[in-house]
Amino acid sequence: MAQNPNSDIRLALISLFFLVPVIVSVSVSDSDHNPPTVYEILPKFGLPSGLLPSTVSNFTFQSDGRFTVELEKPCYVQFEYLVYYDKTITGKLGYGSITELEGIQVQRFFFWFNVDEINVDLPPSDSIYFQFGLVNKRLDVDQFKSVHSCRDGRKGPYPGSCKWFLELPTPTEDIPMLITE
Repeated sequence: MAQNPNSDIRLALISLFFLVPVIVSVSVSDSDHNPPTVYEILPKFGLPSGLLPSTVSNFTFQSDGRFTVELEKPCYVQFEYLVYYDKTITGKLGYGSITELEGIQVQRFFFWFNVDEINVDLPPSDSIYFQFGLVNKRLDVDQFKSVHSCRDGRKGPYPGSCKWFLELPTPTEDIPMLITE
């Protein structure tokens, strides 16, 4: 007795219907155990992995590119300029850029500025661009290729010392008022 070819196709489709969800659930559960780190994700978007300090404790990434990075604590990293990282950093990853960025500040002269965007040239060059307000500052990308350790909060003069006038507070401190009696 000859077998009907249509029944073979139906059997194959039914098998696929039940088998595909199992394969998908296995691959999803495997990726849940070993999700990529932020240091692995950044290069996939054409960005250097050293944009963030080594103290990342949690990283979430959504399909629309939005991300949240949690650090162990706020910290500073010295690049060409001093950079302050808040405990929570958010933004939106696109290829060659981070937009809607919050939680990173850079010190220029005596002032702290929020970094709004980070961009690289496409095709890649030796430059990376940091936008804060209307300023777009070009830096050498090499200083961001390796992940840097944080340094603890600013160690230095405190209000009342003679050197205090040469340094301004960190981004999270209030500027103290000088009161004369």
